[in-house]
Amino acid sequence: MRKKYLGVIPARGGSKGVPKKNIKDMNGKPLIAYTIEAALKSMEDGVLDRLVVSTDSEEIAEISRTFGADVPFMRPDYLGADTVKSVDVILHALSFLEERGEHYDAVITLQPTSPMRTAEDLTGGIKMYDEYDCDSLIAVYEDVKANGFNYYRMGENNAGIAEHREHNTGIRRQDMKPMYIRNGALYISSNSLLKNRKLIIGDIPLLYVMPKERSVDVDSMQDFEYVEWLMKKNS
Repeated sequence: MRKKYLGVIPARGGSKGVPKKNIKDMNGKPLIAYTIEAALKSMEDGVLDRLVVSTDSEEIAEISRTFGADVPFMRPDYLGADTVKSVDVILHALSFLEERGEHYDAVITLQPTSPMRTAEDLTGGIKMYDEYDCDSLIAVYEDVKANGFNYYRMGENNAGIAEHREHNTGIRRQDMKPMYIRNGALYISSNSLLKNRKLIIGDIPLLYVMPKERSVDVDSMQDFEYVEWLMKKNS
């Protein structure tokens, strides 16, 4: 039987790094619009079953509706602080819909700060999740340089504590195994993982690999300006 997927875009009104980040104009559209459009295209393709925006901001809610997203509730005050865990926001959305007779096998968390994510990425992730028996999937990008050999933690008296035990053996970069870095663009979580363990990511998630250039997570004005530059360059 085909799994049913709920897409949730968590979009809090407050933002420390970039004021009103989720609705700030990026290359002619609010930032959140790119995520809404990708998700709606995936719904048109029959891959995603439902999409909701979870927000505590009336302004974000109105803009989201303008771009075709459903905002069936306003996020309660206790979920509005920046210390609130994402899983609590997702569980609230899931519970709200279940109380109204809607049931889903898995939830797809779509951060609005990943505007380069495409409908094809979303569809590809869902198809991978359908194929394997796993409780979660995350989107990643490959980075050969981020291999652990160059990573150190600071110990006492400025002592460097190597993350990799072979950090000083002179291994060639081309012989190193690539590492995959979570990009925040896509999370798929089973209903049971969310409810029973209160986690979005399981112990051994599936890795859906995206190109590095589509893996920017907008967290600062520098990120914002870089993505705008990428969009103009690609167009």
